[in-house]
This record gives sequence, C-alpha cells and structure tokens, in this order.
Amino acid sequence: MNTPTAAPAFQAKTVTCPACGGPSLYAPSNRYRPFCSERCKTHDLGAWASEDFRVPTAPTFDAAPPEDSWRH
Repeated sequence: MNTPTAAPAFQAKTVTCPACGGPSLYAPSNRYRPFCSERCKTHDLGAWASEDFRVPTAPTFDAAPPEDSWRH
C-alpha cells in the first residue's frame, strides 16, 4: 500500500524590510510582511501616496520643427 506523504513543514524566511533594511519575518504570522512593522508599512504607503516613488515612463520628445523653419 502507498502511504500518503505529509506536506513539508512551512519554513519561515527572514527577509530584508524594504523600508528600513532590517530583518523581517516573511511568514503568515507577520501581518505586515514583507515589512517588519506597521510603521514601515505605513511609511512606504505614505511615500507612494505623496508620489515620492514613481513608475518610470518613457521620456517625451518634442515634435520636430516644421521643415521650413531652417530656411529663415
């Protein structure tokens, strides 16, 4: 008979908090993950809300001047 194998136990990881750089437990028990605390999570949210962080966009280029403009 085949006996079912148990799922491997969950291994919590320690990651670097993106806000302060300190250690942060990346596990369901840390409700602020990947942040280490509510303070770091709120600080990061505030930075996004005040547009300190922005998603880069392609630069805009001015339209070329009309061809006749160089003859002046």
